[in-house]
Amino acid sequence: MRALLQRVHNARVTVDGTVTGEIGEGLLILICAMQGDGQAEVEALATKIAKLRIFKDAEGKMNRSIKDIGGSALIVSQFTLAADTTRGNRPGFSNAAPPSLGDTLYQAFIAAVTAQGIPTASGVFGADMDVNLTNAGPVTVWLDTAD
Repeated sequence: MRALLQRVHNARVTVDGTVTGEIGEGLLILICAMQGDGQAEVEALATKIAKLRIFKDAEGKMNRSIKDIGGSALIVSQFTLAADTTRGNRPGFSNAAPPSLGDTLYQAFIAAVTAQGIPTASGVFGADMDVNLTNAGPVTVWLDTAD
């Protein structure tokens, strides 16, 4: 699985003008299930994110996790994280999991992050979404379970 994490002061996702998820301080997590991914990748990624120390401590160093600060996660599916740009000028997305599996793993990922004790909100799998956020830092981190 691939995830792009953005540390945020707040974030919101809307679908057709309706807010489907909104958080205050925490992480906007853009997530993509890849070919061959399963529950093991879901669990590994959720555990890594819960423990990742990218929030500032009292000395201003990135030494605290989302759990340490009592933050929330806004989880948004984004199959374009699977983009292959090695040939030509049009990205290919054949490395992404098929939509039915992608949706299953997206829902499992939301459940796994919630099980880590992190309050979650989410977008709608496969929908055309508008995402608004206020970056904190900015701090952006790329995670890939294949690495």
